[in-house]
Amino acid sequence: MLYLSTRGHAERKRFCEILLEGLAPDGGLYLPEHYPQVDDAALTRLRHTFNTQGYAALAFELLSLYIDDIPAADLKALCAKTYTQEVYGTEAIVPVRKLEDGLLVEALSNGPTLAFKDMAMQLLGNLFEYELARRGEELNIFGATSGDTGSAAEYAMRGKKGVRVFMTSPHGRMSPFQQAQMFSLMDENIHNIAIEGVFDDCQDLVKAVSNDLDFKTKYKIGTVNSINWARLLAQVVYYFAGYFQATTANSQKVSFTVPSGNFGNVCAGHVARMMGLPVDTLVAATNENDVLDEFFRTGVYRVRGSADTHETSSPSMDISKASNFERFVFDLLGRDAALTKDLFGAQISKNGKFDLSGNPHFAEAAARYGFASGKSTHANRLATIQDVHKRFGEMIDTHTADGVKVAREHLKAGVPMIVLETALPIKFAATIVEALGQEPHRPAKFEGIEALPKRVQVMKADVAQIKAYIAKHCDHA
Repeated sequence: MLYLSTRGHAERKRFCEILLEGLAPDGGLYLPEHYPQVDDAALTRLRHTFNTQGYAALAFELLSLYIDDIPAADLKALCAKTYTQEVYGTEAIVPVRKLEDGLLVEALSNGPTLAFKDMAMQLLGNLFEYELARRGEELNIFGATSGDTGSAAEYAMRGKKGVRVFMTSPHGRMSPFQQAQMFSLMDENIHNIAIEGVFDDCQDLVKAVSNDLDFKTKYKIGTVNSINWARLLAQVVYYFAGYFQATTANSQKVSFTVPSGNFGNVCAGHVARMMGLPVDTLVAATNENDVLDEFFRTGVYRVRGSADTHETSSPSMDISKASNFERFVFDLLGRDAALTKDLFGAQISKNGKFDLSGNPHFAEAAARYGFASGKSTHANRLATIQDVHKRFGEMIDTHTADGVKVAREHLKAGVPMIVLETALPIKFAATIVEALGQEPHRPAKFEGIEALPKRVQVMKADVAQIKAYIAKHCDHA
């Protein structure tokens, strides 16, 4: 299996090369040359594997379709090491539960940091350690987080040999719990940098550093953001696991609603659907930062500036530049790399937007690729949290509430709708208290976390300053 850049770079690479690289040399994102196809017989075999051997075995089977430069026995061991009941607190790893008629919730938040990012990040940590040991190399991970990626990455990488993490986040814009999860880590290989700005400023810094090929090579810069294909690939697995739990036969279809800011989580659903998973509709649920909803409604992808990026009660989706969206648009346009490069390079830089409303491919977003979308506001969020608690006795977090609200608008008779739960309510306690007048359950291991000492560096959104900080901490190591 070889991987190509969405912007047309001539070079093709294998999995372990792009695992440590992040962005392609031309600023594009990596995708496989083709999506392996899962026919009815293969789907039956995968269903049996999941039902009899569990999530880790399913992960191995699916990852093997994309990874041929890690020996099978090693990859199997990495999956078995990653997806355990000890780490996720449940044998099912991603249990699916019924919320109401036609609407199910897939729990992706049972990992160490109580957010869906753990599902991929725990595997990524083990893959990095394995490959770096095999090469005798080190890696400096430079990332950006709007809330959950950072803590998931840091908990997955802390103490890992050969890995340092430099994680940027928007200063003061994450929930107190999210900040405490990250900033209370004292491991020497973890560096937290709070950027004076919004998440998109952090993401721009990551892309700027990744595009400086000399610096990237000298300091061995890699990424754990969802621009890393390995992370997105790991997320494909739970779409299959959700499908198998919601159906009994391959003739049945399901739909998924995915709270979405950076388009990574729902992009994994797109990959699963392209492989042949019987998915009817993929619904992207946004908050007030509705860049993706606007595109699927109008064909216009319009990036907002920092001043127009709203600070909301579902902060992990306070994003106006959806990094992974380029992967889907590349597929949507028939894998036209030159046009993709023009849209995400020249047109975004010049106009801050592009318009596909007149492009015949735009209609295929819904018709051929199954995409739909919707938007949820703070008032919707509160109402959904209140409704779910009152009717079902369940607390859901703010992002999952966005998903439930939008999912209810896209239900089809006879097609189960699975909402991907993105985090546990404790991560956004203030809004839960606002909605319900009571504190959400807090796992014992996180008691008093907000009061712990914090280790964080506040900086301006300045590329030169960031590079100097990384260089200093690598050169002195």
